[in-house]
Amino acid sequence: MTGGGLPGGATPGFARGRRLRSTPALRRLTAQTRLAPADFVLPVFVKQGIDSPQPIGSMPGVVQHSQESLRKAAAEAAEAGIGGLMLFGIPADKDPVGSQADAADGVVNVALQQLRADLGDELVLMADLCLCEYTDHGHCGVVTPAGVVDNDPTLDRYAAVAVAQAQAGAHLVAPSGMMDGQVAAIRAGLDAAAFTEVPILAYAAKYASGFYGPFREAAEGAPQFGDRSTYQMDPPNAAEALREVRQDLAEGADAVMVKPALPYLDIVRQVADAVDVPVSAYQVSGEYAMVEAAAERGMVDRRRAILETLTSIRRAGASTVLTYWAVEAAAWLR
Repeated sequence: MTGGGLPGGATPGFARGRRLRSTPALRRLTAQTRLAPADFVLPVFVKQGIDSPQPIGSMPGVVQHSQESLRKAAAEAAEAGIGGLMLFGIPADKDPVGSQADAADGVVNVALQQLRADLGDELVLMADLCLCEYTDHGHCGVVTPAGVVDNDPTLDRYAAVAVAQAQAGAHLVAPSGMMDGQVAAIRAGLDAAAFTEVPILAYAAKYASGFYGPFREAAEGAPQFGDRSTYQMDPPNAAEALREVRQDLAEGADAVMVKPALPYLDIVRQVADAVDVPVSAYQVSGEYAMVEAAAERGMVDRRRAILETLTSIRRAGASTVLTYWAVEAAAWLR
């Protein structure tokens, strides 16, 4: 070092990024992305005909709830300050058209009635709107004799389910079946039944992903033949996601979702940049299972990995994250 210079020939006043990283308090002060409990939505499974929670083998810590255990879990979620719950149901009886999805005594509709009575407006009660958990063939809609999911008759079923969920107390319905025209059909059905104030969170960019396996165990909704590639999005396609989002918004969606989250952070970013409505991202079962498995084997620091993944989804542009860690992460952030 000569002439009072600095290491490497730098001049006085050169930038040092480390200056703002030197203490935990400085790092908190300068954080560009923040997590809060209200950012999180907890997906929950409620199963008909059980009287105690049933563990899900591929998702440690997640259960199929009974009606009573769900009420307790919902109260804990409200106490934790998270944003809401997304309800999925497993009926005792399934049939080709998913009749239990819109039955007044269907498992999710009963749960919605109970939770709305318990909690009022303390949590946003979201109802996943699809048929795969309710049909005996496991597809997301009505199937033709040739084994093809029939788009337009399925829309009639979705509209009926939306009205039933709204009547049961859902604050918001969330169509996830990826049928063309589903948002328009649901909006028309809700409006005709005088539920004009019930918003629609559209699973607008839902990919045919390899990360759904544990969910299919949890929801008992795996297809009995074929797969869902003809109606869910093809993973290589990005521009198509924006087209799907714009179509859902044109049909009346109030908010949109990208699913899965981590493998599609680029899509989350593109959607968030393109729209002026809330954008959700679903940290799906396979993402959850991978971190839990790695943590169980000592390969990653569990808490650190969970918070890092959640931060990455928010940083990509999601205003809300659906995550099975919602309540646990909320406790860490307090």
